[in-house]
Amino acid sequence: MSVLSAPGFPERQVRARARTAAGSVFPDNARYGATLFGQGQDAPGAQAMDAIDHARLVPPVFVPLRAEKMFDLGREPLAGDVDLSTTIGGLRSTLPVYVSAFGSTAVANGDLGVAVAGQAGAAGVPMVIGENIVPVSGYGRMADEEQSSLLRRLTEYTKMAADDLGGVIVQQSTEDADAEVWNLVYSDPASEPLLATGRLAFELKVGQGAKPGIGGMTLIPRERAAHLSAQYDILDIYDAADASVLRSATPGTFTAEILRQQIRLMRNNYPRCRVWVKLPPARDVADAAEVAWAAGADAVTIDGAEAGTGWAPHGFLDHVGLPLAECLRRVAGRDRHEHSLLVSGRCWEGTRVVKCLALGASAAGLGRAALVAADENADHGLTNLLAAFDLELRLLISALGKYRTTDLATEDIWFPADNERTR
Repeated sequence: MSVLSAPGFPERQVRARARTAAGSVFPDNARYGATLFGQGQDAPGAQAMDAIDHARLVPPVFVPLRAEKMFDLGREPLAGDVDLSTTIGGLRSTLPVYVSAFGSTAVANGDLGVAVAGQAGAAGVPMVIGENIVPVSGYGRMADEEQSSLLRRLTEYTKMAADDLGGVIVQQSTEDADAEVWNLVYSDPASEPLLATGRLAFELKVGQGAKPGIGGMTLIPRERAAHLSAQYDILDIYDAADASVLRSATPGTFTAEILRQQIRLMRNNYPRCRVWVKLPPARDVADAAEVAWAAGADAVTIDGAEAGTGWAPHGFLDHVGLPLAECLRRVAGRDRHEHSLLVSGRCWEGTRVVKCLALGASAAGLGRAALVAADENADHGLTNLLAAFDLELRLLISALGKYRTTDLATEDIWFPADNERTR
């Protein structure tokens, strides 16, 4: 039994590394498949605060846009008069939010992912389906195959959605390209209702908030390691008695020209689809966004360092990548009527979403929030969460004297410290 102590030093973390070696670089693997991992894992119960959290929305005294609305209505405007409908990357949405990709996290692979899909479709908000699903579990088109999580979610969303709202966005990474995921989805009869109404998009995954600079990671059963070793880096970092090994993907190699050509290929090969590009919170995120938009991307999604639902090392979750506020500052000044800028990173309630919209975003993604809501109530959890968003957004936007999401601007937000300003 140890008697040594080290007050003021991260003794617990050092002891964990001494016990479990490389496995301690990640969260506790016993929690895999039942826990959503993201920033702040080392401080359970504490909510990490960033610049956006510290910022305040600041209503004005003089509200010319409210006066215009009053003349249009012939009465004093109310919160219910706020128009929350918008276009997200070429897809019509009832709210300025969408469901983010969950990646290949085991949490979303079963009925929970399907529950999210059905409720998102019924609500008329777009939904992204993450990468690495097909290479790991297959697609499931054949009669003798079980449908994959991707196909089940796509089918459920389509069944529940109206014909003129929302849409499904299918993400593809390097390994997905080898598995021809987009080709499978584009040629599948199950996708035709979405294609016929312009509600299918493909998203090129360049990176992500939870693990900027590295590829997707999951734990897989030890017996599947040999089968997947040709496509992925398989790392045996746990005790030999453990049932799991680490499956690590490549992040892919990008230059400005490679990204430009990838987008052009997407537009050429899938002319009936919208084109989205997902960027990590990288130091050159503004340059990458500019390249993507110039090449014809309908939307650029930026994951802030606060984003993430999947498996990632502690060091990446808490110390790698730009905060969402800084990403927005660097991409600020873009005309959102011309470019669709989507962001994600701990957006679970209305104030954070309105702040992101005021800083230039077109919409905000719900990742962990969507999964937790559906886990709370498989039939209505996400529906109820979106209803709460609807009310909060109307109250907040009307308090700012505005009645459309596109009217929000940096004048509506105040940062308490000069070094946190993003205007």
